[in-house]
Amino acid sequence: MQYTLRQLEVFLATAKWENITRAAAELSMSQSAASSALGDLERQFALRFFDRVGKRLQLNDFGRSLRAPAQALLEQAQELERAMRQQSASGCLKVGAALTIGNYLAVGIMARFIAEQQGARVQLEVANSSTIADRVARFELDIGMVEGEVRHPELVSLPWHDDELVAFCAPGHPFTGKKALSDADLLQARWIVRETGSSTRKTFEQGMGELLPRMQLLLELQHTEAIKRAVEAELGLGCLSALTLREAFARGSLLPLAIPQRRMTRRLYLILHRQKYRSAAIRRWIELSQEALPRAMATKSTS
Repeated sequence: MQYTLRQLEVFLATAKWENITRAAAELSMSQSAASSALGDLERQFALRFFDRVGKRLQLNDFGRSLRAPAQALLEQAQELERAMRQQSASGCLKVGAALTIGNYLAVGIMARFIAEQQGARVQLEVANSSTIADRVARFELDIGMVEGEVRHPELVSLPWHDDELVAFCAPGHPFTGKKALSDADLLQARWIVRETGSSTRKTFEQGMGELLPRMQLLLELQHTEAIKRAVEAELGLGCLSALTLREAFARGSLLPLAIPQRRMTRRLYLILHRQKYRSAAIRRWIELSQEALPRAMATKSTS
């Protein structure tokens, strides 16, 4: 073998920063050692992975094509080293979760993961689905948990669970006694909704269909808790994931409203890079994720 794992580490760090000084700092190497390792790798194969633009290194097309397989190979080597040290089940996972998942599901999964694996560490980032997808595609996150399917050529989407949106109101709202809301009721009501571009908003708009242009959208808010507080203050109706509402329904501070003629269901997905090596830790996170939503819904039904 004409290259070393250290050379691959230098190549990947340089590809990340496009700067040999920052790559060396990340790897705790001197700049000269990092530059020498990268230069040796290129000379061994008479290839260039970067275009030199002044003092800046810019990853070229060939270097870009090597990034994913080099990352996968390095991660497999790291996993092998952990296995030989009898620590392959632990390690550190970098997980990204969309807002609803991050706030209502991911922490519970993380707690189970850490409890059963000695020495395991999890870094959890909560952001919107598009941000999570971008970071998984750049290998900055090991796995993503998103609301709605993500179409990206470098990502694999694993169908996870269906998630239903539920309309709700404050206990004092006139609609409280209705068994089901008609389309006329939906048009009469004022609505507190998520911001444009969020998965929750897209699902709401798809469910309301042709009614949407005539509906009274009073407020657009970015956070589910803010929407719940606004509805509790009787400013209007809300429509959010059932996962976010179970505690409020249980204590009676909010009440569900049936809209049988309007289906508002979306699918949750786990996403990984196509070249991502699925370590024991990643595989276990996927297993725990598959168990998490049924457990959460069972808690809801018994509360």
